[in-house]
Amino acid sequence: MLARRFLRRHAGVAAAAFLLLLVLLAALAPLVAPQDPYDLGQVWIMENERPPLSRSDDGRRLFLLGTDGAGRDMASAILYGLRISLAIGIGSALVALLLGIVVGLAAAYYGGRIDAALMRIVDVQLSLPTILVALVLLAVLGQGVDKTLMALVLVQWATFARNVRGAAMVERGKDYIEAAVGQGLPAWRIMLRHVLPNCWAPLIVTTTNQMASAITLEATMSFLGIGLPQTEPSLGLLISNGFDYVLAHQYWISVFPGVALVLLVVSVSVIGDQLRIVLNPKLDA
Repeated sequence: MLARRFLRRHAGVAAAAFLLLLVLLAALAPLVAPQDPYDLGQVWIMENERPPLSRSDDGRRLFLLGTDGAGRDMASAILYGLRISLAIGIGSALVALLLGIVVGLAAAYYGGRIDAALMRIVDVQLSLPTILVALVLLAVLGQGVDKTLMALVLVQWATFARNVRGAAMVERGKDYIEAAVGQGLPAWRIMLRHVLPNCWAPLIVTTTNQMASAITLEATMSFLGIGLPQTEPSLGLLISNGFDYVLAHQYWISVFPGVALVLLVVSVSVIGDQLRIVLNPKLDA
């Protein structure tokens, strides 16, 4: 039923199809990319700074999106960068979701002092600027995919915890929950089998929004030079690497990764927005 309603949302279907295409291209990058742009044995040093749609001197290679100052094919670099950006965005959102579910369900089910203590921690987390917390965490943890993933999880989990707690509080007072408690069912079973399934609607929308936010935040940190190292490039790092070339009119080195980042974030955001309408038909004007 949910899938049928989503398929009637043309914008959502188009965004989902485009996102699927990006995911497939990123996953198959070693097979479809003209080169591995981070293998020094495959970099075309003598073909550096070639404009889009140009050919090599011998005419055997077509540089669809041009090359950068190191002789890396930009189309290949973008495909490999998509892999990192998608992995970090999806991975951090899912881990933060799991952590938020645990905290939110515990707060809603047990209530009292446990709820108050957990929600004060959540309030403190949400009161701090997200990018500032991420910057401080990366300054302490250092660079790397795992460090960036950990930092993004630590700035995202509170949003999930707050949403889970709010949805679970609505369910907590219903008769079927009281009946389950009266039957002596263990708390974990009540939370996972009875409360959590009724909280998925808002969580699905929140997860897609947090994926888009994580991709954008990682790109921002990598652009600032504190996210990923040069050996583990993302779209944000590619934009940063090409920034100095813009003034020399070699726009493609920075602009094309930027376009790819925008399209990726917009497609995820559109899917989240369409899911919000599907899950709450009252929002459909």
